[in-house]
Amino acid sequence: MRVRIGYAAWIVGVAQFFVVHWITESAWDRPYSWARNNISDLGNAQCALQAEPEPRSICSPEHGLMNGSFVALGVLLVVGVALTGGAPWRGGRAATLARLLLACAGVGFVLAGLAPADVDENLHVLGALLIMAVGNAGLVLAGFTLAGRLPASLRWGSGLLGVTALAALGLFLSHHYLGLGMGGMERVAALPLLFWALTVGVHGVARPGEAWRRLPNNSPATRI
Repeated sequence: MRVRIGYAAWIVGVAQFFVVHWITESAWDRPYSWARNNISDLGNAQCALQAEPEPRSICSPEHGLMNGSFVALGVLLVVGVALTGGAPWRGGRAATLARLLLACAGVGFVLAGLAPADVDENLHVLGALLIMAVGNAGLVLAGFTLAGRLPASLRWGSGLLGVTALAALGLFLSHHYLGLGMGGMERVAALPLLFWALTVGVHGVARPGEAWRRLPNNSPATRI
């Protein structure tokens, strides 16, 4: 039961994020653009013309709602990591490290929500790096450390999502957007982690509890 609650926490966290994202962007007088605007623009506390890294207008009336969603998402990601424990993972230090890195991404979302970019830029940037650098590194590691009884597509997909997101982060930081726009490239770097959590969460809730119970450390399926 505890493990399923952990998977449900991931589902709820991601679902509420996208619902609140839609509500918040819909409240903008000047249309919000997924290509031109950062995700963080939704949480900015003040209306302003932003020059860096790309010129854009920011005015988010429901910024408090968005920042609350960031915090809720981060907390639920960490809760999911804690409650699922070793259930979807192989044994060993690599799996433990993957879980730690994914939990750090949750902390990053909390920081992003508590410190909007126009209130405390340094702390907000730290949160973003925990999400898009540390969290995505956890995804890459997950590709090698998720339990062998999980579908191969889920295991290989985890690593592929992580590699894609890290490459997008590099392009985003170097201002190479490949026609997607600043906001579009940022989303390629930030959203794979959420898609992963949602997919694993749905899969975990749907499977019988016994199938998700961690195997003994000496089982072949738990060896790295």
